[in-house]
Amino acid sequence: MFFENSHSAIRVAGSGSTPLLASDIIAGVNGRALAIECKSGKGKRYITKKQIDELREFSKRFGAESWVGVRFDREGWYFLSIEDLNMSSTGNNYVVDISLAKKKGLDFNELIKV
Repeated sequence: MFFENSHSAIRVAGSGSTPLLASDIIAGVNGRALAIECKSGKGKRYITKKQIDELREFSKRFGAESWVGVRFDREGWYFLSIEDLNMSSTGNNYVVDISLAKKKGLDFNELIKV
């Protein structure tokens, strides 16, 4: 998506399986650096508090904005600021459902124009 819109991005292979801080995608968009943690599937998307804390720390060190990209089957991608995520009832995970994604999230074209 980024390259098709004249932006640069790389996928960080194994970002969740390494002890080093990393995000799934690092992108450069109009002078902005984006660190994106990606989740996809058909139901609610759960992201551990640890993943969000690591995304926040990586972004701070890298000088990037922190984003969570979620894709729901047949709905496409939505990008949410970590401040817009909801904590699950257990308090151990953040959770994103389609209604939150549509209410607070940006589609790809909105993300690259922010």
